[in-house]
Amino acid sequence: MLTRKQHDLLMFIHERLKETGVPPSFDEMKDALDLRSKSGIHRLITALEERGFIRRLPNRARALEVIKLPDSVGPGLASSRRGFSPNVIQGDLGRTPAEAPRPRAAAPAESSDSLAVPVMGRIAAGVPISAIQNHSHTIQIPLDLLSHGEHFALEVRGDSMIEAGILDGDTVVIRKGESAESGEIVVALVDDEEATLKRLRRRGASIALEAANPAYETRIFGPDRVRVQGKLVALLRRY
Repeated sequence: MLTRKQHDLLMFIHERLKETGVPPSFDEMKDALDLRSKSGIHRLITALEERGFIRRLPNRARALEVIKLPDSVGPGLASSRRGFSPNVIQGDLGRTPAEAPRPRAAAPAESSDSLAVPVMGRIAAGVPISAIQNHSHTIQIPLDLLSHGEHFALEVRGDSMIEAGILDGDTVVIRKGESAESGEIVVALVDDEEATLKRLRRRGASIALEAANPAYETRIFGPDRVRVQGKLVALLRRY
């Protein structure tokens, strides 16, 4: 599955090759996708190459070849180079009754003491992974673990938050929101493309994403490179 940015870049390269026979430059790709730096383009091209959609030709500058296009394009992946706003979650499941009523058609296991919360895929507690995931299933969360607002769940992959008690394979419950206090554990979207679970620290005008494992370095970003997607409110673990 391609993220929207990966899909948009693939189609931009494909269309430019059809029109001119020459691949676009990195600056043209950056401008077409509204990215702030060419490093984001490098990551997207690497991802497309690893997935077998494009090939970089050796010993030739700007030499890219489109090997294949997606078999099918759903409405969620329609080209939208301008104005795309990435989001880790989709839909309106997981909203507590204080803000919206529960769906009338309850899941079989749902009770008055729990709420069906959508699991939106996986989140990296380590090296960031692709942010865009599909709603895969729902889980029942006790209401006393939730705060007001809309919630979603993510499966944790990686060990960078082990000293905060978050282990590989855990499921974290996130309250959707775009703000957080310094010191809170958040889902952070970096450069509109990669998501990770880290402790947020504000350092003057910069934002630090801090691991809870000494094996991982704290990463520092400008404020325009990080967007908070939600805050950790609960954690589930199977034994």
